[in-house]
Amino acid sequence: MLTAKYTKAQLAHLPTPLELMPNLTKKFKGPNIYIKRDDATGLAFGGNKVRQLEYYVGRAMDLNADALLTTGAVQSNHVRQTVAAARKMGWHVEVQLEHRVDTHSKEYQESGNPYLNRLMGAKIHTYDVGEDEQGADKAMYDRAAQLKDEGYNPFVIPLSATDQTPWGSLGYVECVEELYLQSQATGLKIDAIVLGSGSANTHAGVMAGVIALGLDIPVYGFCVRRDQDAQTERVEVKTRKVLKMLDVDENKLKPGMVKCSDWVLAPGYGVPSAKVVEAIHTTAFEEGILLDPTYTGKAMCGLIGMIENGELTESQNVVFIHTGGTPSLFGYPELVEGK
Repeated sequence: MLTAKYTKAQLAHLPTPLELMPNLTKKFKGPNIYIKRDDATGLAFGGNKVRQLEYYVGRAMDLNADALLTTGAVQSNHVRQTVAAARKMGWHVEVQLEHRVDTHSKEYQESGNPYLNRLMGAKIHTYDVGEDEQGADKAMYDRAAQLKDEGYNPFVIPLSATDQTPWGSLGYVECVEELYLQSQATGLKIDAIVLGSGSANTHAGVMAGVIALGLDIPVYGFCVRRDQDAQTERVEVKTRKVLKMLDVDENKLKPGMVKCSDWVLAPGYGVPSAKVVEAIHTTAFEEGILLDPTYTGKAMCGLIGMIENGELTESQNVVFIHTGGTPSLFGYPELVEGK
C-alpha cells in the first residue's frame, strides 16, 4: 500500500462499491458509466471527506491531539464529517461556517449539514467572508491557541493550499489503489475518471495515485469554486506535494496532465445552473442516486457534457467518483419546486 507509512484512523466503510450505471449509460448512448460510491463511506452520511479524515485524524493522533477544528461553507460536507470524526474519536470539536453562498433562506442556513453539526453537539463559529481562505484558517488557528490555553491539544484541518501538508489527499491515493484492484478483479479497463474539484485534496490524491501506480488514465476535474486556471495550479501544487509524500518523483507530473474545466461552475460556488439541476434530476430519476448541487451535480453535468460533445466514446469505460453531499440537498428545496 502506497500510504502504509502514515498513521491512519479507522473511520470509513471500505472498500466502497464500484457499479455500472446501466440506465444512464443507455440514455446517453455513450461510454459505459461506472460510479465509485464514495457517498457510501459510512461516517455521518458518508462522502469523500471520510477517506481524507482518516489521514488528518491519523496525523492528529501522532501529535496526541484531543480536539479538532476546521472551517467551511454553511452546507460544508467536510465540516459535518469532521464533527462526526471527532465524536468517533471522543475529542472536542469546533467548526467555523463561512458565508460563501448569497442566501439567507431558512432551509440553507438550518437544514442538512448545519442541522447535523448541531445534532452532534459541535461548537459553531461563523465567518462572514466567503472568499478568504487564509483569513478563515487564521481565525481557526487563533481559536486553537485559545483552546491550548484552556488545556486542550488542538489540531486544525486548514482550508487553504498555501504551505499546508495535504494529509487528506492520501485517502484518495488509497482510493485509486482500491479502484485499481476492483477493476483488475472484474477485468474492467478504465479509460477516464471524472470528479468534482474544489479543495483539490481528492483531485490531487487521485492524480498522485494514478501516477504512482503508473496508470494511463486521464482524470477530469470539474471546478466547483474557482476558475480552471486557478484550480489547475492548485491541483498541480498539491499533487506534487503528495508525490513527495509517497517518495515518487514529482517530475512524473507532466504539463497538461491535470485537466480542469470550469464550464459548469457558473453562477458560482454552491449555486447550480439549470443544466446542473437537470443532471441532478436525471441521475435521481434514472438511477435512484442522489447528487448534491455543489460538487457531484456539477461533476455529473460535466460528464454528460463530455459525452454529448463526443469527448467520451461508446467503446470507453468512465468512472464517476461520487463524493457524497446528500445532506446538503435538504438546504435546496427549490430544486424540486414545481415538480
